[in-house]
Amino acid sequence: MSVASVIGSIFARPPRALEASLLLEMAAYEALWLQPGASFKSLSDRISATPKERPSDLVDRRTAKDHAKDIVSRLEEAGLKDVGLRLFGTPHYPTKLRDARHPLRAFYFRGDWNLLAWPSVAVVGARELTKQGAARTRRLVGNLVEDGFTIVSGLAAGTDTVAHTTALGMGGRTIAVLGTPIHKVYPRENADLQAQIAERFLVISQVPMLFYESKDWRHNRRFFPERNVTMSALTDASIIVEIGNSNGTYIQSKAALDQGRPLFLLNNCFAKAGITWPQHFARRGAVRVFTYDDIRRKLFERGHTRP
Repeated sequence: MSVASVIGSIFARPPRALEASLLLEMAAYEALWLQPGASFKSLSDRISATPKERPSDLVDRRTAKDHAKDIVSRLEEAGLKDVGLRLFGTPHYPTKLRDARHPLRAFYFRGDWNLLAWPSVAVVGARELTKQGAARTRRLVGNLVEDGFTIVSGLAAGTDTVAHTTALGMGGRTIAVLGTPIHKVYPRENADLQAQIAERFLVISQVPMLFYESKDWRHNRRFFPERNVTMSALTDASIIVEIGNSNGTYIQSKAALDQGRPLFLLNNCFAKAGITWPQHFARRGAVRVFTYDDIRRKLFERGHTRP
């Protein structure tokens, strides 16, 4: 049975971007993730060394077809009929992602892909957000929405949740970049929020679903900081609201500077006990933020125009 037949037999109307050729490439990519030692770096290096730079160059067609059926089956079980795919080297692959050290070779999305054409800012911070941090996040997002920016965050608890919900509440645009597969939700209490963003705006996941379901949390937790690199590459700038106990804010900050993106660190980040990397990144060009004008000035210097 062909991949197109598999899709047609499951969906009365196939998902708009799950075309047979793209699905086979994604299935091959998922198969590569199941091989020992797989990582975004190793797979990017392996695929870039092939003549056509396609995952299918490294996986036999039968294996790809079998994995394609598994992918479609999992999407069906999750009730998702609107999942799209993006592949490195194809016309719709986002140019900004090429600035990542190891550009993603394939990923899933739900929602309006055209949102990536709008000016956007990543807003990230602690999961165990303080009351002051929550207030800062709401004020910050409010200002960014008024200035016409799309709010990008990771749908995690704390800062991410406040950033997304504030943007929605103000009638702004928001994009979620997941640390879980496209058919999963984490944390569970954000299920409705994830569904709302997917329906009205855009949800992106670079996490291979077959690998994720074959491993436990000790293997899968690495995908959360990895998506910070993607968030930085996809956006025009990153803002760190508050530093928590995880290393996601550090990874996002480093990625932003490495990718040539403006990095803004709210002043409170410099007072976190035992943390010295904000000072280090400030010496590399990160902006220490005392008021929103410190952010607005830099963003508008880069050519953003207020709507």
